[in-house]
Amino acid sequence: MSEKRYAYEAWEEVTRNEPHLSSLDEPLTLSELTSPFAAIDPVRPEESDLTTNAGTGAEAIGQRVVITGRVLDENGEPIPGVIIEIWQANAAGRYNHEFDSWQGPLDPNFVGRGRCMSDDQGVYRFLTIRPGAYPWKDETNEWRPAHIHLSIMGPSIASRLVTQLYFPGDPLFPLDTIFQSIPEKDRERVVCRYDHDLTEPGWAMGFRFDIVLRGAQATPFETDRVYEGVHA
Repeated sequence: MSEKRYAYEAWEEVTRNEPHLSSLDEPLTLSELTSPFAAIDPVRPEESDLTTNAGTGAEAIGQRVVITGRVLDENGEPIPGVIIEIWQANAAGRYNHEFDSWQGPLDPNFVGRGRCMSDDQGVYRFLTIRPGAYPWKDETNEWRPAHIHLSIMGPSIASRLVTQLYFPGDPLFPLDTIFQSIPEKDRERVVCRYDHDLTEPGWAMGFRFDIVLRGAQATPFETDRVYEGVHA
């Protein structure tokens, strides 16, 4: 078993939002291996709208964006029934998390988390707020580009994959250690694409981001198991 926890060296430094206790070595149960529904609550439609799912009755502040795409296998075939979770900073680059020390303002109407399930054609869709950049390393003046974390889970809870989505043309790309740690030939696969047909007039911009789970065009993920499977 490899000692590396992430595919890219810089991702090793992203520890703010991960568990800080050692995992327990317990054998997987039948429900964990065969069905996520014994351990995961049913996905509700309102969970995919991060502009309102804080439950305050008010809308989050920021530029509304639609993020959609398809979950595909190595042959371009859609994968239905996949749970996609996202988490992100708010429009000021601040996470709604106790360990975030960035002095950007919190938005009481934005929790920064949501999820949905791919449909029969592998399509998923979120409405959210375009996240802001935030400082990462003060001593070297590093800022992380706007990005959204994605978790893809299915068909079992043991098959969770994690990646990050970036927005096109971000001037921080050349300065971001994590983005630069991805092999150059793979970087475009973590950048979403502006799609004017998805943009809703006077209301929200639209971006497309397909998630490919395997093969030569696979989306780079943060786990060694998948990384080795993609590039072996």
